[in-house]
Amino acid sequence: SIKMDLLHSNGVLIIQHLQRDYRAYQDFLNFMSHVGDPRNIFSIYFPLWFQLNQVVGTKMIWVAVIGDWFNLIFKWILFGHRPYWWVQETMIYPNQSSPCLEQFPITCETGPGSPSGHAMGSSCVWYVMVTAALSYTVRWKDKLAVTLHRLTWSFLWSIFWIIQISVCISRVFIATHFPHQVILGVFAGILVAEAFEHTPAIQTASLRMYIKTNLFLFIFAFGFYLSLKLLDIDLLWSVPKAKKWCANPDWINIDTTPFAGLVRNLGALFGLGLGINSEMFIMSCKGKNSCKLSFRLLCIAASLATLQLYNFVKIPTHTEYLFYFLSFCKSAAMPLTVVALVPYCVHSLMRTTEKKLN
Repeated sequence: SIKMDLLHSNGVLIIQHLQRDYRAYQDFLNFMSHVGDPRNIFSIYFPLWFQLNQVVGTKMIWVAVIGDWFNLIFKWILFGHRPYWWVQETMIYPNQSSPCLEQFPITCETGPGSPSGHAMGSSCVWYVMVTAALSYTVRWKDKLAVTLHRLTWSFLWSIFWIIQISVCISRVFIATHFPHQVILGVFAGILVAEAFEHTPAIQTASLRMYIKTNLFLFIFAFGFYLSLKLLDIDLLWSVPKAKKWCANPDWINIDTTPFAGLVRNLGALFGLGLGINSEMFIMSCKGKNSCKLSFRLLCIAASLATLQLYNFVKIPTHTEYLFYFLSFCKSAAMPLTVVALVPYCVHSLMRTTEKKLN
């Protein structure tokens, strides 16, 4: 449509302005794009928060998974183009003089562009963290404490918006999103996170409920894909565009395809359910050691160190279905490690040390 082309062309002008005038901040903007990567939720934010507050950690995984699932459905409905391929295919520029947009190793996302998954994931998880931190100060009643709460409120929400704006600018700078796509992503993420502020049932969900939720998310998404495919609507239309217009074929990663994200999130939710409903979790995180600060700090350190090792596990990409299966297993192993395996090992170690001292 004419209005959408106008919106896209104005977005291209903003991208050109950023790439020209903010070139000196390229490393920082690329870093902020990595900060907004939804995968950081499982490997960094979740291990930190789960050991400090299991309620917040559990909510974080649910918000991340459901938010990314909605992001996938929205992407399939909205058919949003990405700047780096749109400028090559649009007919609105005269004499075939399409603007030149610089690409980077993290530019060539293969899924549709609207709304931004990085912006949506970043806003929802940081919303959960900020509201969780403020919940500790809102209970303070005396006058000095109320003043301190207001200052903390202003400080944390300022940090929240600084991070969201930085992530949004970074995604626009690398030409992987138009401005309206990142704005939509931020507010969609906030809505999902706010919805889970009023969903306490996730804290007592059984393993059966986790499995049912996983099945529903998969069947709905896959059924939606097949239904539209029967109508000759290919929801993977963005993948060949990304492969065609990416400046470097090595920058194309199967991990950015729509189904890769779906499988990754389903694995994480299953791993969380398996861990929380395991005997190892009950023995360690519900035992007497769980209240000790030393136990929590050891679990955080061990979890973060262990999860970094997962980055060295490279999943083969030559067979697509094998990649999806192994990606599911790897994603499930991460929350399972944080929730059950690491705490159980730390608990056993502390119990053995106490017996020796006695």
